[in-house]
Amino acid sequence: QVQLVESGGGLVQAGGSLRLSCAASGSIFTPNAMGWYRQAPGNQRELVATITSGASTNYADSVKGRFTVSRDDAKKMVYLQMNSLKPEDTAVYYCNFHQIWPRPMDYWGKGTLITVSS
Repeated sequence: QVQLVESGGGLVQAGGSLRLSCAASGSIFTPNAMGWYRQAPGNQRELVATITSGASTNYADSVKGRFTVSRDDAKKMVYLQMNSLKPEDTAVYYCNFHQIWPRPMDYWGKGTLITVSS
């Protein structure tokens, strides 16, 4: 089992920045991937950014050049630095841990709300 706790959400004006953090605990094996997804009202949950245990990253086209995902395996943390925020970035952001071994499984945090005002 892996537990995830997000922090860092809140209200920010358009053009501003926020940094999300996610603390993982429990049984963590490599290889794996950690990252962030978001869900806006009325929309499906979508990928924002992920980073593998090998440090490969993947970003949604809508956030490329604005968001940066990083991880600190010693601290069991994953981060999302969000710059140049837009009102359309408003959503609940969820931390994700994708376990590959011993069997594929996804774990989720409870989510943190980010509201970007225009």
